[in-house]
Amino acid sequence: MASPADAQAERRLHLDTEGVALIVGCCVVWGLGQVASKVALTQIPPLTQAGIRSFGATLLVYTWATWRRVPMWQRDRTLWPGLLAGALFAGEFAAVYSGLRFTTAGRMTVFLYLAPFVVAAGMTFVDGSERLGRLGMIGLVTAFGGVALAFSEGFTSGAAAPEQWIGDLLGILAAVLWGATTLVVRATALAPAPAAKTLLYQLAVSAVVLTAAGLLLEPTLSWPLHPEVALSLLFQIFLISSTSYLLWFWLILRYAAARLSAFTLLTPVVGLFAGAWLLHEPVTPRLLIALATVCLGLVAVNRR
Repeated sequence: MASPADAQAERRLHLDTEGVALIVGCCVVWGLGQVASKVALTQIPPLTQAGIRSFGATLLVYTWATWRRVPMWQRDRTLWPGLLAGALFAGEFAAVYSGLRFTTAGRMTVFLYLAPFVVAAGMTFVDGSERLGRLGMIGLVTAFGGVALAFSEGFTSGAAAPEQWIGDLLGILAAVLWGATTLVVRATALAPAPAAKTLLYQLAVSAVVLTAAGLLLEPTLSWPLHPEVALSLLFQIFLISSTSYLLWFWLILRYAAARLSAFTLLTPVVGLFAGAWLLHEPVTPRLLIALATVCLGLVAVNRR
């Protein structure tokens, strides 16, 4: 296992072509995942859906790690940081799905994607060499502005519920938890650990926590599952919670976390385009402007 110093020496402060291609690919998969989740919600409640997804991905990632002979049971001081990362990961999903009971999906999306700011602020204390400069911060704010523009309707229409502020606060909490998860991975003994081990901590903890919460708080599943619902669930297990998350944690260990996290701002906009493609939702000029704004901001974030 590489030491923290070796891992830091190998880390790249700016994303190269390979890094950009991989993180954009992740964002496309996550954007499609938003559509898949909508399809599955017709029969599987959200917390239960997230729990099943984590359970399935835990088995897949562990099987893959065993086949690849990834060291999983070494005493490397990752247990407590791993459990903490898993708790934060589960808390993020719980906050999002609980908050959607009080606020709109658009508002939740905007608040959730404050997470890159949490990472950018926290990384100044974890690794000063990854601090975003003035241009990087301008780019991050610009990219976030594109996301806010894409979902601005949620802020101009009437309140979804009298307790909408509760949902908004839960969205901010989810952003903090998401950002904190990234910081824990980078600031603790998880930093030099294999990406599969880091991911398994989060999948295993969230599988237990989210499934238990679903059993306590949500109605039971509607059986049998329709073919499109089963297919959307398999897509989430195989491509999102297993493949893309494994790639995401590998990227966190290889590239500067603040710049990498900024690229996640592509995800909600890609999700809107995926909804237009697969669910025949409208593509508006505002959405096209939002995508251009996000891309412009990300160019500034990653500019050397």
